[in-house]
Amino acid sequence: MQTLDIHRPEMPDLQFVLLVTALCTSRLTALNIPYTLRSAIFDRCWVLIHDSPPPRRLEARVLDLRPWTEIAVEAMAETIRAGLTDAGIHTLAWDHPPSEPTQPCTPDAQNLIDRLSRYASHARDPASGETVDEIGNSPDEEGIGGTASAR
Repeated sequence: MQTLDIHRPEMPDLQFVLLVTALCTSRLTALNIPYTLRSAIFDRCWVLIHDSPPPRRLEARVLDLRPWTEIAVEAMAETIRAGLTDAGIHTLAWDHPPSEPTQPCTPDAQNLIDRLSRYASHARDPASGETVDEIGNSPDEEGIGGTASAR
């Protein structure tokens, strides 16, 4: 079971708003926010940044916060906290098993993942304090601050 203190979420407001609105629009049954309140929270956040009414289709109920200011995000965070506090909810609790990604990685992201995986597989035991580069050179060897070979 995962939990989140709404008054001390230990995350930036943007992340808090995105997480809570994602929970509110999810089909999770193990979430301590009643469905009517989930809908009301999303709708209140929606009207802060749109002139149109909130979409009804669940798949369309997504907030794109990229073009909005920090003030708009702060207003959403306060709207969420006020709605939950008025309902007597101070800690969100939900249970959701990990799931597979719904979209494949982009080629650029996959290249980075592959490089990090190679690096991690070549690294030695962190307890020893010794690191290695992609080829397996230790810090005193050429490649990680060692001396360059004569040309």
